[in-house]
Amino acid sequence: MIKSMTGFGRCEISDESHRVAVEMKSVNHRYLDLTIKMPKKLNTFENAIRSLLKTYIQRGKVDVYITYEDMTEEQSALKYNEGLAAEYANYIKKMSETLSLPYGLDAAGLSRFPEIFTMEARAIDEEEVWGILEKAVRGAAEQFVEARVREGRQLQEDLLGKLELMLGYVGQVEQRSPEIIEEYRNKLADKVKELLEENKVDEGRILAEVVIFADKICTDEETVRLKSHIQSTKDTLQQGGGIGRRLDFIAQEMNREANTILSKANDLTVSEIAINLKTEIEKVREQIQNIE
Repeated sequence: MIKSMTGFGRCEISDESHRVAVEMKSVNHRYLDLTIKMPKKLNTFENAIRSLLKTYIQRGKVDVYITYEDMTEEQSALKYNEGLAAEYANYIKKMSETLSLPYGLDAAGLSRFPEIFTMEARAIDEEEVWGILEKAVRGAAEQFVEARVREGRQLQEDLLGKLELMLGYVGQVEQRSPEIIEEYRNKLADKVKELLEENKVDEGRILAEVVIFADKICTDEETVRLKSHIQSTKDTLQQGGGIGRRLDFIAQEMNREANTILSKANDLTVSEIAINLKTEIEKVREQIQNIE
């Protein structure tokens, strides 16, 4: 089972006191990059949330959005700042005495000064909130993984098709190689006969030249390694799991072999095949970037 690095998941859970909604979405990334946006009152749970998500996700840039609503009546409390009120009263009294102004301060007037009364959010019950928050995070993560698996199946099917096409191109290179050598031998023999006219052709010398030419354009090692890499990619796709980095490395090796075949090509047909092969390898590499 392989997974795509793009996915989406959402889960909302509520009870009589709380409502939590968790939404996750991701795009490709070389490593795991988690960004969590949530109310400040939930910041104490960030490390726990990260640890939980890492059990579901290995790679990708993942954005997590968490909303929280406390539905209890006692969400906030009124706070009286007695010390600040005393300071206000003391300074007003001094101002009255210093400036010879009437002193007419009462409790109602004093209460209107800034910060005498403030509203503060009540502390949350961490154990209770984590119970519902964890369920919501797990629910979103499970949907998220399911979406990645569905897309992973499509990626696997597409990649296997491209690998079969690549295998066909490798077979064409192998089939064409002896034909190139035979054509070169015939052209060389005809050229020698033309130059020597009636003189006897030295078959040994022609054979030696053909051997040198064959060694120069030989791509046997490259085609053998390419077939091995293609099979290794198929096997890795069947294994599943976090295989993206391994597949990317194999694709780089396949591209290297295709480049060598293209550089050795002394034939238009082989050049075209090698270009087609490189094109498919590049498509495979692009798809691999989507695999976790």
